[in-house]
Amino acid sequence: MAADLDRAHAFYGELFDWTFRPTRYGHGRYTIACTDDGVPTVGIGASAPTVGVTLPVTWTTYFAADSADEVAWRVQERGGTVAVGPLEFGNGRVAWAADPDGAVFGIWEGDLTSAWWGERRPGAPVWLELRTRDAFDAALFYGHVFGWDAQARERCDVRFEHDRVVLHIDGKAVAGLRGGALEAAPDPNVRPRWHVYFRVEDVDRVAERTVALGGSVVSPPVDTPYGRVAALRDAEGGIFSVAAVQRGSTGERDDA
Repeated sequence: MAADLDRAHAFYGELFDWTFRPTRYGHGRYTIACTDDGVPTVGIGASAPTVGVTLPVTWTTYFAADSADEVAWRVQERGGTVAVGPLEFGNGRVAWAADPDGAVFGIWEGDLTSAWWGERRPGAPVWLELRTRDAFDAALFYGHVFGWDAQARERCDVRFEHDRVVLHIDGKAVAGLRGGALEAAPDPNVRPRWHVYFRVEDVDRVAERTVALGGSVVSPPVDTPYGRVAALRDAEGGIFSVAAVQRGSTGERDDA
């Protein structure tokens, strides 16, 4: 969600070579961003004016659900909060929720028309990471809410590696849950929250380009077990991260 849709388009279009197409969501105030080869990858919407409330500029992680109502019920059953919905949104149903530590996420019931996750294209999300108080408690919460355990034999595999709980889907490492976040931390980068990582070829160059476009560097580029990463802030203050996919003797890795 952006405060100024045109400004967000200008920033991310330059940074990731995204193009944008309008949708019927949000009465024209919502667009789909596409990679340079035209594949849909993320949505960007403009926050509706709210009297007395300034909505934050933020990226929100959405999880697919067969039934948004059932997942919303399980969120509350496990001590989370459902803030909005489930309600009709375009060709699906959506809800916005928070886990017991306050990390916000979305629930989406509807068609999944984009294949970007398996393709791992430049400019597309390649990794999700939850900074939370206790990674194992969080894994139990999300595992119950989204049925990771029930799907483990078919698609999902949850394991502990590199000081975090990692979710694998169809053999690809797609999300990590890390402990140590503090709800009262002055730095929003270490509060409980989901972080989205976009794939890039050169993390250092993208960090420099972010500053040139009016953004800033939250955490400078660093090498990790999942590749070189950096945490950045866009021109309106929205936090996001970038990651370069490693290449090894067996070719391109699927984990960021």
